[in-house]
Amino acid sequence: MTSTKSSLKLLGIIATIFGLLTLISGGQALFLGPERGVDMGQVVTPVLAFNFLAGFAYVAAGIGIWKGQRWAARLAVALAAMTIIMFTYLGVHILSGGAFELRTVIAMGFRTAFWAMVAFVAMRGIRT
Repeated sequence: MTSTKSSLKLLGIIATIFGLLTLISGGQALFLGPERGVDMGQVVTPVLAFNFLAGFAYVAAGIGIWKGQRWAARLAVALAAMTIIMFTYLGVHILSGGAFELRTVIAMGFRTAFWAMVAFVAMRGIRT
């Protein structure tokens, strides 16, 4: 197995795990909430909902990248773009005086950087 294929397989595994963790954390926040002991703080609901739903696409992209599928690289690009849009929405929300948690800003920054990196590596590494 070539170094590029090994790297893509590892990236696919990491992206899939990222997606599964996103589904778990987002699902707990959305469906369990504070009445079940989940401290959500100042939730920005559209961002939370986006992140949860994106978790399904993260898993799909991760599996596709692991398998070397070109569509998965394109999905990673779309995920990076949509995450940038939601991060921008969060910024506008904050600048408009909306309540938020610093951990949300940090998480969105991490998500944006992560999916930009995944998209870049996948687009360069998957050739069909």
